[in-house]
Amino acid sequence: MLTFKNVHFSYNNHKLFDGLNLEVKQGDFTFLIGKSGSGKSTLLKLIYMDILPQKGSVQFMNYSSDTIKNSEIPLLRRKIGIVFQDFRLLKDRNIYENLEYVLEVTGKSRRNFKTMISKSLQDVGLLHKKYSMPGELSGGEMQRVAIARAIINEPLLIIADEPTGNLDPETTGEIVEILKQINSRGTALLFATHNYDIIKKNKGNIYKLEHGKAQKAVFKQK
Repeated sequence: MLTFKNVHFSYNNHKLFDGLNLEVKQGDFTFLIGKSGSGKSTLLKLIYMDILPQKGSVQFMNYSSDTIKNSEIPLLRRKIGIVFQDFRLLKDRNIYENLEYVLEVTGKSRRNFKTMISKSLQDVGLLHKKYSMPGELSGGEMQRVAIARAIINEPLLIIADEPTGNLDPETTGEIVEILKQINSRGTALLFATHNYDIIKKNKGNIYKLEHGKAQKAVFKQK
């Protein structure tokens, strides 16, 4: 469903990717690791085509960086859910309104809003918090809302950019379990992290970004 072929990308004369290849199949749980500055966030931006490769191609489903039109990028992004480290919730709206906003901008029928919002919050165990403000939630709860926002349109792929970077170990485990449950229903997941303990405790494909390439890696399971 997702393929990087011979991707080259430089930023401010610094070469990040030099013939990078990577593949994620439907339903895969894939970890993306690498040192700070190795290009994890840049790679994720290439997937939802916030940026385009300078050479080579990125293919997601039937969308290719070689041929995609600007008008098609919003359609591609509706098939992808994104979870950021810093949550990115609208602080002046309650949780229900945060999720409602996503449905509005993606053109969903308003008659389905209540059902879709309730289902996504139930999936992350926060239905009882739907009228709370973001400032009233813990960091773990805000990240659960961010996951609910990512899955509300039933995407084919979720990309998570250091989703547990600001969380304590216990909460980190809870967030990983929620993502595994979502993945078990057939949604592919690409999880960028520098936390190797997560990788050692959970099965998945592993790509390590190093020297401009994405190399397959293996960790011993705990």
